Amino acid sequence: MTLTLARGPSLTEQAAAYIRSRIVHGTLQCGEPLSELALAQELGVSKTPVREALLELKRQGLVEIHPQRGTFVFEMSSAQVVQLAEMRSILELAALRLAMDRNRDHLRRRWAELVADMNVAMANENTQDYRVLDGVFHQAMFDLADNQFLSEMFTVIAFRIQALRNRLSLNPALNEKSHGEHKHLLELVTRGDNEKVLELLAWHIEWTRSSYIELLETPAADNRPTRNSERRLKAGKR
Repeated sequence: MTLTLARGPSLTEQAAAYIRSRIVHGTLQCGEPLSELALAQELGVSKTPVREALLELKRQGLVEIHPQRGTFVFEMSSAQVVQLAEMRSILELAALRLAMDRNRDHLRRRWAELVADMNVAMANENTQDYRVLDGVFHQAMFDLADNQFLSEMFTVIAFRIQALRNRLSLNPALNEKSHGEHKHLLELVTRGDNEKVLELLAWHIEWTRSSYIELLETPAADNRPTRNSERRLKAGKR
């Protein structure tokens, strides 16, 4: 008799999920130094799974590891935000075309469910739920595109997009604008207006890019790299 054992998440996977969540949700700020020892103590594990988790998060673009200086939450320049938006546009427009061609009804139903949940989150001023639903709304296109490789490509940038999205969600006006465009995307898919929905998605990504850059260039954001640089210098001296 052969037993089939259910394998739970390893300590490394659990540590990666915990640190990833804190980065994506903004608890750990962009450029903030990360201590293996402090994270290990916080999680109640040895430094080995934390070190392996940080390497995995580096592959996902959420962590930067600098020899002799330390490990830090990722940072992005305005130029990098532009490049990220370009890649996002290429992938999301392709995913939407495929999803509409192959699973239009399923996409319409899924988006309708998500927009209904967004309505509730917005009515309750629950930005945390709204930003999660925002990410799921965009992920739905890849789930219904039926293309494994397209989904894998999006995974490379998805966590960084969500981390930036969460920082924008602190602005109620941007949430209102985003919510309105998600509702309009649903309306256009329901009507079967492929050209208009693709145009709107491209515009949605474009204004989000501009908002990211504006966020980076605000006085508060301008001061943060200086503080992060100071922390990096101090980390390198330890």
